[in-house]
Amino acid sequence: MSGHSKWATTHRQKAIVDAKRGAIFTKLGNQIAIAARGGTDPALNSSLAMAIEKAKAANMPSANIQRAIDRVADKSAAALEEIAYEGYGPGGVGVIIETATDNRNRTLPEVKTALVKNGGRIADAGSVMFQFTRKGVITIEGSGEDLLLAVLDAGAEDAVEEDGEIIVYTELKDLASVRNKLAEQGLKVKDAELRYIANTPIEIADMETAQKLMKMIDALDDLDDVVNVHTNADITAE
Repeated sequence: MSGHSKWATTHRQKAIVDAKRGAIFTKLGNQIAIAARGGTDPALNSSLAMAIEKAKAANMPSANIQRAIDRVADKSAAALEEIAYEGYGPGGVGVIIETATDNRNRTLPEVKTALVKNGGRIADAGSVMFQFTRKGVITIEGSGEDLLLAVLDAGAEDAVEEDGEIIVYTELKDLASVRNKLAEQGLKVKDAELRYIANTPIEIADMETAQKLMKMIDALDDLDDVVNVHTNADITAE
């Protein structure tokens, strides 16, 4: 019986992992399909190139990537919308939820439910967005002053070293060019995307509030239509 129980547990865990992988591929596929509207050749469409890189980093099969690109000629891809919802989370932190959806009548209630069930609420458009600035964010492997200087020479606005990586910040319009320059230097670019960066982070030092906030973010991330979740929370190490 114990052998069967162990098999059942392993099988169940694999099913959970497969389901999560499928959800991630769905999100990435939607991002690729939206980016491909600007052209299906990644050499000429930097947004598509970055979306494909992100998909490959998540081990998304090439066939899935190509299907997502091919959706640009499909009506389902044309129906996809990029919508950013605004809200508040535990501790009064601001939250921006980026989505890619073919049915906003499904997505908005799901986002609202994930917020409310975890101590948050939806906010009026514009009431949270002004607390953030849209920036390009690139993550590269490596550390050291020489690497930081090389990054700044490539046109980055700012760069910081975190846990053996360099987090690079760029102006919105400079993301693709800076990413390309870094790649041309032979640097390992792990990720490059647009993010909402908090203008004034809110410090969260209370453990219970931090846990509630992380639970809310996880609930939002679990939604198929959610692409990214941004907050202005600064959770202290303590």
